[in-house]
Amino acid sequence: MTCKHCGTEIADKALVCFRCGHATFEPQIRSGQVPKSGSRVPVIAALLILILCALFMSQAAVGQAPRLVSWVVAGLAVVVFVWRFWRRRR
Repeated sequence: MTCKHCGTEIADKALVCFRCGHATFEPQIRSGQVPKSGSRVPVIAALLILILCALFMSQAAVGQAPRLVSWVVAGLAVVVFVWRFWRRRR
């Protein structure tokens, strides 16, 4: 195969030309084609879970963790899991 840019003879399976460094194929996805997610809900939910986990761990270290906190942390984890699963299915 020959390089389309400089005309050098290169291997058939080469990804780039060894002389000029140009790619031997067109990329499948251009950098401008990647969709951007504008939702901040998962980030906010993750921060809330981290804060509640920190509070829970500080109370659990001294043996005073209330059951309500553990249920809230577990419930928020389930909500985030369901949210991510639902977003990926769409």
